[in-house]
Amino acid sequence: MGNGGGSRWASAVRPGAPGSRTTRLELFYDLVFVFAFLNVTSLTVEHPSWGNLFRALLVLALLWWCWTGFAGLGNMVRADQGVLPLVGFVTVASAFLLVLSIPGAFVDQPGGLNGPIVFAVCYFLVRAAQLAIFGWVARTDPAAFRRWLLLAALPVIATVLLLTAGQVPPRLGDRTVAVVLQLGLWTAAVLVEYGAGVALGSSYWAVISAGHWAERHALMILIALGESIIALGLGAKSISALPLTGPVITAAVLGVAIAAALWWAYFDTFSLGAEQTLHRTREPGARARLARNAYTYLHMPMIAGIIFFALGVKDMLAEAAAPGTPAWGEALGAFWITVLYGGVGLFLLSLAACALLVLRSVRWPLLGAVAAIVLVAPGAARLPELLAVVVLAVLCVAGTAVETMREDGRRRRIRQLALDEQVAIEEEQSRWRRQHL
Repeated sequence: MGNGGGSRWASAVRPGAPGSRTTRLELFYDLVFVFAFLNVTSLTVEHPSWGNLFRALLVLALLWWCWTGFAGLGNMVRADQGVLPLVGFVTVASAFLLVLSIPGAFVDQPGGLNGPIVFAVCYFLVRAAQLAIFGWVARTDPAAFRRWLLLAALPVIATVLLLTAGQVPPRLGDRTVAVVLQLGLWTAAVLVEYGAGVALGSSYWAVISAGHWAERHALMILIALGESIIALGLGAKSISALPLTGPVITAAVLGVAIAAALWWAYFDTFSLGAEQTLHRTREPGARARLARNAYTYLHMPMIAGIIFFALGVKDMLAEAAAPGTPAWGEALGAFWITVLYGGVGLFLLSLAACALLVLRSVRWPLLGAVAAIVLVAPGAARLPELLAVVVLAVLCVAGTAVETMREDGRRRRIRQLALDEQVAIEEEQSRWRRQHL
């Protein structure tokens, strides 16, 4: 999109730069998404069912689309300059109300405003605020402005589908038909947004700063992993209120071990290597496709996998400490083993797909871990809860350990290149500060 030019651009919206990084204001925006991730599980944890799990996935997909709009906005313009902080505060308020409406997003709760309407309206406000800035940037370029008009129509269509899903199905007499229709309308809203992202291509993704784009997504992975730790410690009962028994210690260590293994699988070399590849991809169209496919689309199932893992461990410590619970816990059963094992497997599979796309590298140990998780899941569903988590932890740690030890020189090169860049940046910053401060 065009830069808008002129003094009005300089005073209202300042363009981003190739070397820009994540600002503190963007981290402030992300706080509301931490709250959002914690609340997505509320659709399932109280009434666990396959339908509610699918509802949680639909809400997560729309929340991710809202967040990726923030990421694109902060990449194109400086999020902490001009009018952007004001726009950001307004949209954060809308996003916060969006999160508060999640429990009633599908079925209105007694008292207060209509939940489905609040969710749909807040979703539109968040998306409209983001697109308004993109429209301001594109206003002096006729071709870019025409593309923007197509983009601006998407949240309108999605919002109409969400409003219809909230109002029409509850009026139907047949509950089964109503549920199917509602889920179908929500799915259509998600497909409109994500499908247009493929059809419109670089109209959506114009990555000015590769470092900013990679860093923003890496931070969201980190936030989601933090959410899994929070879920482990703040399930049905705060960890501080639990007796420190052997099962509680075991469950805590196992949960942290799995989260740490997922962190290592992503951050040891993948995040560094992916950012380096994005830097090297300088042709705008190719960079836009890489940013879209590897980050926006393939990072979404990674986030979903972590959220499902967090849902699976949410009450693990409280159950381990319950007096009437057997020493190793009850059997998880088909639903919870799918949530727990499936979440970790989805993360590792998405990470392996992303590594193949970005680094042209097949992560055989991670794929082997995914295959093992799928194979042992039916048997693990009949095991006591803590034993099932032991098996999952062993598979995760083994997969990441083998991947790390499978040193062919690439890991060393990626990490050395990242260290050299960091040292060079620090030296340049020190030189500038000596001259100007």
